[in-house]
Amino acid sequence: MKTIFYPLAVLVFAMAIPSVPAAAEPAPEKGNAVKQEIRNHFSLYGFIRNYFAFDSRESASGTGNLFYYLPFERELNELGEDMNAQASFRFLSITSRVGLDVNGYRIGKTDISAKVETDFYAGLSGSTGTATLRLRQAYMKLGWRDLPICGGNTASVSLLMGQAWHPIAADQPDVISLATGAPFNAFNRSPQVTVDANLGKHFTVTGAFIYQMQYISNGPDGSTANYMKYGILPEVYAGVTYRTGGFLAKAGAGLLSIKPRNIGEMMVAGSPVTVQVTDRMTAISPFLYLQYKYKTLTVKAKTIYGSAADYLNQVSGYGVTSTSNADGHYDYAATHSSSSWVSVSYGKKLQGMFMAGYIANLGAAKDFVGLDNDSYYFFTKDGQNYRNMAQAFRLVPTIAYNIGKFTLGLEYEVTAAQFGDSLGADGKVMKAGASLPGGGCASRYWVANHRIQLMTKFNF
Repeated sequence: MKTIFYPLAVLVFAMAIPSVPAAAEPAPEKGNAVKQEIRNHFSLYGFIRNYFAFDSRESASGTGNLFYYLPFERELNELGEDMNAQASFRFLSITSRVGLDVNGYRIGKTDISAKVETDFYAGLSGSTGTATLRLRQAYMKLGWRDLPICGGNTASVSLLMGQAWHPIAADQPDVISLATGAPFNAFNRSPQVTVDANLGKHFTVTGAFIYQMQYISNGPDGSTANYMKYGILPEVYAGVTYRTGGFLAKAGAGLLSIKPRNIGEMMVAGSPVTVQVTDRMTAISPFLYLQYKYKTLTVKAKTIYGSAADYLNQVSGYGVTSTSNADGHYDYAATHSSSSWVSVSYGKKLQGMFMAGYIANLGAAKDFVGLDNDSYYFFTKDGQNYRNMAQAFRLVPTIAYNIGKFTLGLEYEVTAAQFGDSLGADGKVMKAGASLPGGGCASRYWVANHRIQLMTKFNF
């Protein structure tokens, strides 16, 4: 009986309650104003993306092995078999993305905009684990237009504050791979304060202070942002861009100055004493980028001279050059690499793309006191230290079919790296046949990975 009574009682009670007056509901005009506000200022975007990827060799690769770097060097067993010559396959949708753009706000003469963007990269180890949301970009931007300059021209200035693409990594080749050309291209998003000044029709001057967060320098304590934290100084970037017609040229450089150690030892009255030290490693990484667009044809090229630029996903690092200073501090030198690529894209509905890249390990300008893990810090991914890599190249032909908001892409990527068994005192890989101090000759060998991947993507 109770099972019938209680539902009936609730129904009668609900019917007895007087209806809410229409005046208590939001006015239609107010609701329309809110909708109009959203339409005018807020833009949600994103995509659902799946990768199906096959690799012929074990390699350094992040984000569930979808973000491809370089092949591992040989690991030979007693029978001479290469244990890294192992094929693999995976498919994942963790790179699906959602973002929100905020535009159209103005206070006085100041334009205000913002962006927040996330995907599901975090929480995944290898090809297992639970993907969770992580921050990609989050910044606000202030802008000022029509500022008078000489010759009757006007300028515009913008101030960006937050996490965004590093200026050296912002221009990327036309590929469908998640790594967008890394490590042949720089890859880095970091907290920054960036000023862009558009001077007339053709020139833009850029300056930035950049802090490390996700992409960080290697050092005595592993990869950590503490080297910049205790070094006090952020990375300083300066660059200039020239535009005319379909042509664009950009040149710039990043100045990195970090503090690898806080604590050291000095001799006092013949005994070692623990002291605070003034260690500092400073390096400059310049780059040049060119781009040309005509209808559906796009040609791009970039070259980077990376110095201690492992935080940019560049194959370089730094090492200790002196430990004999009276006050206990160490001296350092950066190793350098030359990383270059060119890409071509043609077509709209049926799109063909091609990228070629090359890396050369150039070593350092000074000799190191040692080449062990306590004095030489280098580009390391997935447990593989690439200090023994002399050079590498990558070739990537791609075809994509674009139907409205849907894209189907097929890409073949061959990445080959040459490793050596001996390093010079400057960190440069010794040439094959070079005489070794203890006798014998240095050698080099090539390994290659062949990646085939299919991508499906729906934009919204």
